[in-house]
Amino acid sequence: MLCSRCHHFEAAPDGVLCTACATPAGFAAPPGAGTPKVWLRSPVGLGWATVALLGLAAAVDLFAVVADYLRYDVTGDLAAGDSGAAVLDRADTSDALTGLAAGAQLVVLLACAVVFVIWLWRVRVNAEVFAPDGHRQARGWVIAGWIVPFVSLWYPRRIVLDVWDASSVGDRPRGHALVNVWWTLWLLTNVVGRFLANLAGEAETSQEIHDTTRQLLFADALDLAAALVAAAMVLRLTRMQDEKARRGPTAPAAV
Repeated sequence: MLCSRCHHFEAAPDGVLCTACATPAGFAAPPGAGTPKVWLRSPVGLGWATVALLGLAAAVDLFAVVADYLRYDVTGDLAAGDSGAAVLDRADTSDALTGLAAGAQLVVLLACAVVFVIWLWRVRVNAEVFAPDGHRQARGWVIAGWIVPFVSLWYPRRIVLDVWDASSVGDRPRGHALVNVWWTLWLLTNVVGRFLANLAGEAETSQEIHDTTRQLLFADALDLAAALVAAAMVLRLTRMQDEKARRGPTAPAAV
């Protein structure tokens, strides 16, 4: 339960105030300030929901990798001139599996995008409580940063880095390696995925399909890695905010 005075930090287990507000020198809302503009809300539930969807995305990507491999194998036989009934049956099966995988990837990606942005909004608001002046972009860019051309190449990363620094426990922010790997993989999946999808759409002969399927297998494996790293980043940042909120403020603060 949130502290009934400051609405920022967790109340003590046996009371309605957080540890800092329970002491005279502790953190409290400014006199006459009324309801604060922003207050802490637990990111744990949204964090786990996001991680679960990213895990599902990874599972779908793994299914896509298997389907790609089956298609790569059968198109190799077709390119070599094998047109027997068994090979044609395998080709039909591989086509059905790759189509199913592509549809599942699209649905899961849309679900992940919605929940991830909701989670990012939650942790950004919390980060404004931790460090009101520590953000280079306005809060609206949490959403707009993904859809505005050009700036979408770096604004989301910058927003996450600001949230990461504000949520770090201690005097020095934690290293940014995990965030940087996540963003690098995200950019690669978009650039590589679109390029290879265009190549696959132009393939007509068995040999061309065989060659592009090998490239699509690589792209789906990259998607799998990106989903796993994204889940690790979400889990780490969620835990950081939860830990910082439970520790409470170390000095008076106001929002």
